[in-house]
Amino acid sequence: MKILTFDIGGDYIKYGICNEKFKLLETHKVPTEAEKGGQVLIEKIISIIESFDKIDRIAVSTAGQVDSKNGIVVYSTAKIPYYTGMMVKKLIENKTGIKTFVENNVNAAAIGEAVFGAAKGENNFICLTYGHGIGGALFIDGEVYKGSRSSAGEIGHMIIHTGGKQCNCGGEGCYECYASATALISSVNKVVKEPLDAFQIFEKENLEKPEIRSEIDKWIDEIIAGLINIIYIFNPPLIVLGGGIMNEDYIIDLIDRKIYNRLMDNFRNVNIVRSRLGNNAALLGAAYQAAKL
Repeated sequence: MKILTFDIGGDYIKYGICNEKFKLLETHKVPTEAEKGGQVLIEKIISIIESFDKIDRIAVSTAGQVDSKNGIVVYSTAKIPYYTGMMVKKLIENKTGIKTFVENNVNAAAIGEAVFGAAKGENNFICLTYGHGIGGALFIDGEVYKGSRSSAGEIGHMIIHTGGKQCNCGGEGCYECYASATALISSVNKVVKEPLDAFQIFEKENLEKPEIRSEIDKWIDEIIAGLINIIYIFNPPLIVLGGGIMNEDYIIDLIDRKIYNRLMDNFRNVNIVRSRLGNNAALLGAAYQAAKL
């Protein structure tokens, strides 16, 4: 079986060919151009599909809240205009004739980690990705918990600062306004002369600067505050942290050193680990589900 699998984010579309053993044979990425809207985005996906021969299944993991049974984006923020209500599965299948599976990208990443990665063999865990925003997935009793309208797991939009920063969801004080990679970049670039991206911030020479280290440590405290809320609500045995920024050892080490002392005794059994599949988690999770069609 040859599966063409996509991961649609706010900035980039990652895609690749996956075989029947769920090995990615090749991967690519192109800019999402999200500001052009949902219709242009789907046209771009279809154009990519048509550039490949002999595809058996299509797997799409995407930003937005997704009804995976019907392959519909039930809600999307203004990051991708006119994406809410997009019938992704129907549009792709009608154009290509290839069976298509569609899922929210963090839910797909959780499936990938459960089957192939850091949560393999675990029936209950929380998956979080830290990037432009913060995505969440709840894996309960061996499957993704979707909620009453396919929208559960919007952890990035829980309120941690009442009356706080304006979020693109329309709310104020959301977790992702303070603990996303975007939030870190914004706060660091207020105290440096030359703009830095997320990876430059953690270069040794920058990490050793007190003004940068202070912003990083405050940002990690925001991450921890959100994690503590999640732990107290769900009492999970495992939390998997994804997003490219979580590859930085300093972040994981500091979370590990700080968080357990802030938890009540009966919640300290939680294991907090980084994603094992990294940027391929959603690609593999979506492909695994598409293979079942």
